[in-house]
Amino acid sequence: MKKMILFSLLVNTLLFARMHTVVSILPEKTFVTAIGGDKVDVTLMVLPGNSPHTYEPKPSQMKDIAKAKLYFSIGVEFENVWLTTFKDLNEKMQIIDLSKGIQKQNITTKHPVETTVHHAKDPHIWTSPTNVKQIATHIYDALVLADQENKAYYKVHYETFIKEVEETDKTVRNILSKQPKGTKFMVFHPSWGYFAKAYGLIQLPAELEGKSPKPKELIALIKEAKEEKISAIFTQPEFSDAIAKVLANELHIKVIKVSPLSPHWSENLLNIAHAIAGE
Repeated sequence: MKKMILFSLLVNTLLFARMHTVVSILPEKTFVTAIGGDKVDVTLMVLPGNSPHTYEPKPSQMKDIAKAKLYFSIGVEFENVWLTTFKDLNEKMQIIDLSKGIQKQNITTKHPVETTVHHAKDPHIWTSPTNVKQIATHIYDALVLADQENKAYYKVHYETFIKEVEETDKTVRNILSKQPKGTKFMVFHPSWGYFAKAYGLIQLPAELEGKSPKPKELIALIKEAKEEKISAIFTQPEFSDAIAKVLANELHIKVIKVSPLSPHWSENLLNIAHAIAGE
């Protein structure tokens, strides 16, 4: 009798075991969870409130790496330092590059004093709905390849998610429909380049080459912001907002904290669109 019970427990464990996956940042977790549903277990590396530029994994996270079947990378700086270590720890783990096939932009910032093109590529590809659809396809393909038995399940979730992305894109376009092409919005850190390109906008950064603006640049920023009738400045919780507050006080505009690392991907884009439209 005991053997039958143990056998039954073992069969149930195998039948309902989730596939262990790992992602670098929260938006990826949102995407993988949407498509994988209750068939996958998703471990997040860069925990909320931390920057993917400098994050170091905790010992407990390294244990999750050791048992993972798939790692979904997306091109953030954290991965440049740690992916090799993760692969050495778990040679059987497959690393899926979600940025594959997506043309990355240079970190180009139109600045009132100068236009700067950073040599580094902008990693924030998930701020564009078109890119997210491609990311979702990579996730779906990887899950199906690793777990053929649940292909139909993943397909239903994938198609539902794609519809949600398309609906978000449509809603953002409607919100911004009255904004002329080339409308500028002010940010502290230039994280919204793909969003800007997708909707014909220009991000005006306070930060230049990773540094806060000098007095001359700050004056020029304030002048241009007034000319463009900018109604808000977007900052990230991961960065200091001291300069943003100075600009906001001078311009009598709102400081809106919004992180490209938020798990609420769709809501994020809608909130930004409403703010740019002055709603």
